[in-house]
Amino acid sequence: MNKDIETAISSIRASSLAVDKPQRYYDGQHDLAFATEKFKSTFGSLFREFALNLCPVICDAVRDKLRVTGFTRMSDGSSRDPEITPKDVTHTIWNRNRMATRSGSVHKEALVCGNAYLLVWPDALGRAAFYPNRASQVTVKYDEDEPGHIKWAAKAWTDALNRMRLNIFYPDRIERYVSRATAQAIPEAKEFQPFDDVGRRSGVIANPYGVVPVFHFANNADLGSLGRSEIDAAMPVQDGLNKSVLDMLVAMEFSAFRQRWAAGIEVDYDAEGKAVAPFESSIDHLWIAGSPNARFGDFESAQLDQFLKVKDSFRIDMASVTGTPLHYFLQNNAGLPSGEALKKLETRFIAKIRDRQENFGQVWSDAMAFALRIEGREGTELITQWEDPSPASEREFLENILLKRQIGLPVGDALLEAGYGAADVNRMDAL
Repeated sequence: MNKDIETAISSIRASSLAVDKPQRYYDGQHDLAFATEKFKSTFGSLFREFALNLCPVICDAVRDKLRVTGFTRMSDGSSRDPEITPKDVTHTIWNRNRMATRSGSVHKEALVCGNAYLLVWPDALGRAAFYPNRASQVTVKYDEDEPGHIKWAAKAWTDALNRMRLNIFYPDRIERYVSRATAQAIPEAKEFQPFDDVGRRSGVIANPYGVVPVFHFANNADLGSLGRSEIDAAMPVQDGLNKSVLDMLVAMEFSAFRQRWAAGIEVDYDAEGKAVAPFESSIDHLWIAGSPNARFGDFESAQLDQFLKVKDSFRIDMASVTGTPLHYFLQNNAGLPSGEALKKLETRFIAKIRDRQENFGQVWSDAMAFALRIEGREGTELITQWEDPSPASEREFLENILLKRQIGLPVGDALLEAGYGAADVNRMDAL
């Protein structure tokens, strides 16, 4: 049995466990820790899945600014059709695979789980097809001699017959296996046998491209290693935020019906010698005592403002540990600066966006170059183009052109840069 099968199974199992917690926290299924036994007995069933979930904000804020706009050529080798530029072809491949939408799913998977994977392979018509895959189903093995180079990749999933399938992708072949019996989880390596769907017992498909067709999007990772979820540092803060809100709910419950006390009355005892409460505390019960020394009162209500301050402090901590601007977590943005001051507050966040663009862009360009190879365009090196995460406003754009005019930019060039066509510029010059 191939030793890589055991390695792949072990790695996929570990990946599945690793992505479970960040995925749950993104979905709002937190490890709820009750503040007190009193809360558990009072609200346990009502707030079993309670969470003031800020984790989606952390990932979605980054994903919203990761939009691929196209690919440009670094250098171009031989081409079978010189009249069609690589830009035209990449645009066709990208749109045909609906990647304008599906690329966002890839980015989200990488941001939430730390890793995402894209399989590129010819479809039934021989065209390049993109297949995004979940982080819990795929693993890659990097070559220690060539850091960053994928030696092989593997994918495990359950098919329509409830059997476990396992494919291992090499630069020269794809080995396909299937479990001997139905399985809900990945079985041991000895339980797999070669998968045969076309009369071949070997279960092997040739890979004529010399490259592992699986591309790894590793979020915030070192070279040749697995990525880290954007909410890794946020999950402990999220737990603290949930606890602060739960504590506040307990205080609100007992502040709504203030706790009362009585003194100077005789206490009765039951047959076991335990004190019997003289009164029943309820809004429709009146406490009456026959003793002239009896005194009654109530306890001071809790100051809920302190709980609100603690809750807001966790929002600040969340922004600090994740590099997400604070106003993304606030319900009321009144009083926040605007314009240039707001841009300065987002400097760290924009730097993180550009870092993710750089890392993910390398993978997208490699995947698209491989897609071009599938469609017969060898040797094309690409650069991924991204939407500007911090675009200038129309006013700022025009002000920059005016500043260029002051240092000598010709009027015609300024008008062209402002978006006017050549005919419009010529007409304006003639006036």
